[in-house]
Amino acid sequence: MAIPDYQACMLPLMKRLADGQERKLSDLVAELGSDFGLAEDELSQLLPSGAPIFANRVAWARLHVKKAKLLDAPKRGFLQITERGQKILSEGHERIDTKFLERFPEYVAFKQRDSTVVAEPLSVPSPPSTLSSTPFEMLEDAYSRIRSELANELLETLQKGDPKRFEQIVIDVLVAMGYGGSRVDAGKAIGKTGDEGIDGIIKEDRLGLGVIYIQAKRWDQIIGRPEVQKFAGALAGRHATKGVLITTSSFSKEALSYASALAIKVVLLDGFALANLMIDHGVGVTTESVYEIKRIDSDYFELP
Repeated sequence: MAIPDYQACMLPLMKRLADGQERKLSDLVAELGSDFGLAEDELSQLLPSGAPIFANRVAWARLHVKKAKLLDAPKRGFLQITERGQKILSEGHERIDTKFLERFPEYVAFKQRDSTVVAEPLSVPSPPSTLSSTPFEMLEDAYSRIRSELANELLETLQKGDPKRFEQIVIDVLVAMGYGGSRVDAGKAIGKTGDEGIDGIIKEDRLGLGVIYIQAKRWDQIIGRPEVQKFAGALAGRHATKGVLITTSSFSKEALSYASALAIKVVLLDGFALANLMIDHGVGVTTESVYEIKRIDSDYFELP
């Protein structure tokens, strides 16, 4: 039979977790392959990147169902059904797909969070229905989708992580960006003061000609104007002119408006901005595949 699409994998995946136990994703992939009656050659079919197609689709099914809070990841590489997921299974639905998941506000928020969040998994490419996009445009679109989903995964990992580990990640990002001198210097500065809304002070350059005051918190709620105002007040108390407020959550419109109107420079860095900086500077991510796009060298053919 043909390899099922990722939406067809959603309900079978949930049923495999119906007993409420933690299960390893790789084991679930093997069991689902058997459930679908896939032959060995179908299970071994690969994407251009080298990843197994069926395992890739199960992983995408997991992602979408998890965003709807029907499944949870209690630890890396494992899945467990949630109370909401158990309830959905008890209702006897014949199919669960992305349209079905839109009844859950968490899933709707996930899809709306970034207009480039991928709605379909990468698979073996099929001919485009129109010729309006060039191959380069399609490649850029695919790259944007993959990056956006990686940012989502990074943010989810940051939100679940240990607060002290979050401070270390902030240090790594700032140093990778060229601030703070060495990692040792930055590590001595961040997370040491906790004084009046200031979590640390970091060098603006390697020579220490300027300093930036940092507040880095692993928050869950939207940050409003009062928190930003408190941070700005702490900066004013130190006669500081530059500060960065970093969070794993996001900022309200009022907070953003207030920060932009300040006489001093206060940068508000939300979770997605931080996740994208991690991608840009190679913090907490690793390269899976590298593709080279080449063009003809006209000069070569013009040589005598």
